[in-house]
Amino acid sequence: MRQVHCNGQQLQVFDEGHGPVLLLVHGFPLDHTMWKPQLAELAKDARVIAPDLRGFGGSLINDHTVLMEQYADDLAGLLDQLEIDQPVVFCGLSMGGYIAWQFWKRYPARLEKLIVCDTRAVNDSPEVARGRQLMAERAMREGTGFIAETMLPKLLAPDTHTQCPELVDDLRKLVASASPMSVAAAQRGMSQRVDVSGWLPNINVPTLVICGQYDVVSPCEEMRDIAAALPDAVFVELNDAGHMAPLENPAEFNLALRDFCEWR
Repeated sequence: MRQVHCNGQQLQVFDEGHGPVLLLVHGFPLDHTMWKPQLAELAKDARVIAPDLRGFGGSLINDHTVLMEQYADDLAGLLDQLEIDQPVVFCGLSMGGYIAWQFWKRYPARLEKLIVCDTRAVNDSPEVARGRQLMAERAMREGTGFIAETMLPKLLAPDTHTQCPELVDDLRKLVASASPMSVAAAQRGMSQRVDVSGWLPNINVPTLVICGQYDVVSPCEEMRDIAAALPDAVFVELNDAGHMAPLENPAEFNLALRDFCEWR
């Protein structure tokens, strides 16, 4: 792990391996450790860069709201600070997928390939946006202890809850450790994101679209539609996984990523 200063922020980042660059962008309200089954394994094939987004994990925050565009700018700045000028494979899950769309819009020349996992292209309905605002207010008022019990039932497949208690417990602790300010800033930012469905036909980089079989947050049917709208996309459904597909079924996820990137 190393600390990198960019865009006025101090970001903590995992940086290991050599070769093509794989940028792993975590979901909400997690940090780079959600990629634990991928970090050392995929560093055998690539230089793996896995940051803590501003406010999460070991990265600092002093923002009221962080837009998806700002997270994308942070990542571009991070690549600059790491002296990475080659196009990267950008892999984002959930909120990381929202950031991926913005990264493509703002920095298309920096993308070699795109991987979006368990995410959406549409923006929030007014009801969902309002729910995000309420969570932001509650987190600032009460702390983040309540968030794990609110989110965990939707994040994991039913069998994961019953068969992988250690994974569930680790994820609960990770969610609960998020700072109230980072949770509130990210929720406000997600509530303001735009509908990018109209962008999809213009995203002409090779794209891997991955979804857990039992994802109820970003259902497979919706993600298949995303893949169908992209000019050069492959869709993969991961068995026995929910919204946290890379964590719940890492063997199939890593295989799909390696096949897509042609790392054999």
